[in-house]
Parts: sequence; structure tokens; C-alpha cells
Amino acid sequence: MTPENPVLPLRERKKLRTRQALIDTALELFGERGFDRVTLDQLCEAVEVSKRTFFRAFSSKEDVAAAPTQDLWTAFLEVLEDHPPQGRPLVSLYEEVLVEAIALMPREIWAQRVLASRRLAADTPSMDAHGLAFCNRVSEEAAAVTARRFALDPARKDAVEKEPVKRGAAGEGTAEEGVAALRIRLALDMLVSAFHQALAAWVAQPAGHTREDLTRRLRATCAELPGALAVTAEPRVEDAAR
Repeated sequence: MTPENPVLPLRERKKLRTRQALIDTALELFGERGFDRVTLDQLCEAVEVSKRTFFRAFSSKEDVAAAPTQDLWTAFLEVLEDHPPQGRPLVSLYEEVLVEAIALMPREIWAQRVLASRRLAADTPSMDAHGLAFCNRVSEEAAAVTARRFALDPARKDAVEKEPVKRGAAGEGTAEEGVAALRIRLALDMLVSAFHQALAAWVAQPAGHTREDLTRRLRATCAELPGALAVTAEPRVEDAAR
């Protein structure tokens, strides 16, 4: 929902406007001066909000700078909660969920925010560290939603042992359940990797930075996943001749 959406109460619309102002101003200031040269006090002064207001919306400077892509993955989790399984492969289901999440982002302004955020991240190592932690949290939440909502194909009997296996904080479960949990995480990791590859190519292109073009690149990258799993490594001609 946009800050102007009349469905939301006035207080919530004001919160959203403030949040978007912090994102836009942060990306502008960080881009002009450099991430480390802009203090939190300077950012709050530019938006005319208190640090307490800032911390109601974000946990750090890295958090506000990475907000455009984080908003996408938050939407991904929300869509996953209601998306029908349709009997499709898990990676394909995740792809469809992410495509739907991209479509929920504000059309032009979101794409420009993502572009500014990713260009900033290229020169800001702390943003990548923050992004890895966020990505892991999203993957854990998505795995939990998947295990709760969907009945997955049973794990192959010849691929697991019969005795119980550890399942971390969840306690013990059957070996089949352990394999299912592993496959969920592998499917999520493949989607995340495909998205990062598509996003990097999208950022690097000279023009055409739209939601639709990011979706096109994501589709094309995901289409290569089966080939990546099946490709074999053969010796190069010059190596074989030695």
C-alpha cells in the first residue's frame, strides 16, 4: 500500500510517509556524500524527525539504505502465506511468489530506489553484511511457512537413514522430514541466488530499470537453474591434449 492509500488510518499513512521520506533522503544523501560521511543525526535533521522516530522504522543506517530490496522480500513472505501450491516444483513456486511480490512494489519509484540502493551497496561493505543477515532471516521464515502450509513429496527412501535425525531447535524428526527441510532450504537458496544474479545484471544495464525488466531477468535466470544442475564438466581441448 502507498502512504496515500485511504484504506489505512491517518496515523498509519503518516508513518508510511515518514518511512518513505527517510528512505529517499538517506539514499540521496548517501549517494551524494558517501555512506560513512552522513551521520544518523544529519539524516534525521534533513527529514525533520527525531532519532526515536527513525528507530521505530529502521534498526540502522544499513537498514534504511537496504530498505527497497528488504521491502520486496517482506512482501515475498506475505504472498507466500496465501499462495496456492498448484502441485508445481518448489523452486518454481518460489519464483511465482517473488514475481507477484515484485508486482506489488510501487512501479517507478521502487525501481529507482533499488537502483540507488544497490549502487550504494557496491561501495559499502557493511550493507552487504547487513543484507546477508537479513537474507538468512527471510530464508528461515520462508522455510517455516513452507513446512507449515505445504505437503511436500516424500523424501526418497534410499536417500535417508531410518533412525531419527536432529532438526535443530525444532527437536528430533524422521530422516524423511530432515531431507524435506534440507530441500526447502536448497530451493530457497537457488531462488535467492537467481534473484541476485538477475538483480546484478539489471543494475549493470545502461537503461530500462523497471519492475518489468527485473521480472524478465529473474524469469530468464530461473529458467537456467535446471541446466545449471545438469551441466557436466568436461576437460578443455587444450587440457586433454597434454
